[in-house]
Amino acid sequence: MTSAPLTVIHSRDNAFVKDLRRLAQDSTAYRKQGRVWLEGDHLCSAALQRGVHPAIAVFSESFWPQAPALYAQVAIKVIVIADALFADISGLESPAAMGFVVDAAAPRGLRAGVATVVLDRVQDAGNVGSILRSASAFGFRQVAALKGSAALWAPKVLRAGMGAHFALDLVEGLALDDLQALDVPLLVTSSHTGSFLHRAALPWPCAWVLGHEGQGVSPALEAQAAQRIRIAQPGGEESLNVAAAAAICLHASGAMR
Repeated sequence: MTSAPLTVIHSRDNAFVKDLRRLAQDSTAYRKQGRVWLEGDHLCSAALQRGVHPAIAVFSESFWPQAPALYAQVAIKVIVIADALFADISGLESPAAMGFVVDAAAPRGLRAGVATVVLDRVQDAGNVGSILRSASAFGFRQVAALKGSAALWAPKVLRAGMGAHFALDLVEGLALDDLQALDVPLLVTSSHTGSFLHRAALPWPCAWVLGHEGQGVSPALEAQAAQRIRIAQPGGEESLNVAAAAAICLHASGAMR
């Protein structure tokens, strides 16, 4: 099936298995290892479609005989792991039986003049992944995460992002002053103040700032905003989930460019 080197592993004490377990279960292990674990067909397929090829393709032993040839052929190395080990490594309730280890993208700086989403200490992995999906869907090409936000390449964020990571330039660990490099108007989401989204004149390109689930956008960052925007809620709810608010705002902004 493949000309790449093939290794079969049955020991849970194998060094590769230990590293893979950390990648699958530790949200920041990718920063130390310089590699990212993509588990399952959807993430692996999304990576290939964006030209990201794996350093290592990993398969469970029972799945290996029926694994799609493409997945084995694109990897530099192929590793087959005993089913019990794969289940132990997996971060999923139902292990996906295959995955890729890919090299982490090299750190990059912010690009100026690019439609951007700014995450201000958004901490829930599901919210962050959902926001990345909306950013990609509605024409935003850069995500800037301030310190205190969830790790962008964490396994749970990757699963929630459903492949959006590979369509975006992701920059994390930023300080407030770093955002000056964006050189686009900052639009800050707010629950109670500012212009209603459906009436606002939205600039393009711009940077939408989405704040912490409980505290919202920090006062220091809000002070730099060109506009404060709120979403009309005729049903009377106090606020929206940050990922839901992001989808509404990014869609409105992308549709008006």
